[in-house]
Formats: sequence, C-alpha cells, structure tokens
Amino acid sequence: MSSKKVRGSAGEKTLSPEEQEAKINEIRKLIGPATSKVPVPCSDDIISRYLRARNWNTKKATKMLKDTVKWRMEHKPEKIRWEDIAQEAETGKIYRANYHDKQGRTVLVMRPGFQNTNSTKGQIKYLVYCIENALMNLNPDQEEMVWLIDFQGWTMSSISMRVTRETANILQDHYPDRLGLAILYNPPKIFESFWTMVRPFFYPLFSTLPEPNIVFKLFLMDVLYYWFFTTITVSRT
Repeated sequence: MSSKKVRGSAGEKTLSPEEQEAKINEIRKLIGPATSKVPVPCSDDIISRYLRARNWNTKKATKMLKDTVKWRMEHKPEKIRWEDIAQEAETGKIYRANYHDKQGRTVLVMRPGFQNTNSTKGQIKYLVYCIENALMNLNPDQEEMVWLIDFQGWTMSSISMRVTRETANILQDHYPDRLGLAILYNPPKIFESFWTMVRPFFYPLFSTLPEPNIVFKLFLMDVLYYWFFTTITVSRT
C-alpha cells in the first residue's frame, strides 16, 4: 500500500494574513462580475485556493478562476443528477464513504477494476458528480477530500490514458487544493508501469510517499473493517 500526496512547490510563497487579504481583494477587482454567473459564491477561501495553486500570482490565479467559471457554465456540475450517471454507477466503481478520516475529510472510494463503460464523457461526468458530492459533505473546518483507491480486479484495460489525463486536468484546473491525499490499496505490480506513463499528467499535483500502513494512521479500524474485512488484517505488519 502506498499514498500519493499533494505537494507544494519548492518556491511556494508564504504571505502574511494582510498580504493574503490584499491578494484576494485584487482578484475580486480583476474578475469583476464574472463569478456572478455561477451558482456557488466566490468566497475568500475559494479565491485563496486558486491563489495558492498559482503561487499567489494574481494574474495567473485570475485566469485560472475565470477558466473554471467558463468550465462550470459549460458543464454545469452542480446540475448533474443521479439519473444522468446511473449507468456509470452500477458497479460501485466510485462512491462517497459513510465515514471520514481522522482529520474529518470526506473519503471517496474508487475501484477502477470495476470499470463498466468505455465512455470518456460518461466516466468524467460521474467523477465530477462524485467530487461535487464529496465536497458538499465536507466537515465545516475542512477543505480537502481523500481518495481511497482499491485495485481489486484492476488490469491495464481498466482505465484509459485519456480519462486519466482528463482526471488530472480537472483536479488541477478546477478543484485546486481539494485532494489532500490519494491512498493506493494493493496496486498490482503492473501498475508501476502504468504510473510511469501517467505521472507527467499529475505533475506537480502528487508526490509519492511510501507508507505501507497509512490507513492505520488515517482511519479508525471500526469504520474500515467492514470494507477491508480480513484483507487489511493480513496485510498489516
């Protein structure tokens, strides 16, 4: 088992609260009324995430935020309903867990080996639906979610390069600072070859942190036992 964690840039700036507030106000002036077109208000926390994603460069963060507004206007993620993604959801390949990690972060369980369609558009719509649902169910003091990826039944044919690239783009461009940690549970040896191919798509979003027992640090055993059953007990060292 291993984990992949969001990492900061080596040259990431550290700003005082006053400097951060000034940057946020500058962004508000630059974007003008653009964000009034989307149903989710552009709060200071949202603007801060875009600023951090662009190392507090207001022009770059403004462009990124405007691109997200355009994307949300086009794809309307907040209007995706169950009937729109029901076929994609049939095998339970992605779902929001009914528990949080010890930090109170929402957990999305992903089982790529349960892939049941070949539609890139459908798979991405389902992913966005699940991300939106996870974010709506965050604890008030949390901004991040955790992905718990179970590789049961996974093969190289389970996922496409195109879907992987689209996933990386959506996370980095439209949900900055939302994925706190991705946990890989029992990835097969062949996954190393796949990760070598797709890793450039996720740069600089992830860094690899080999922590074999990460789940025991992040989760309470009683909320995980019913999912892992005896598998997790056997794998613990």
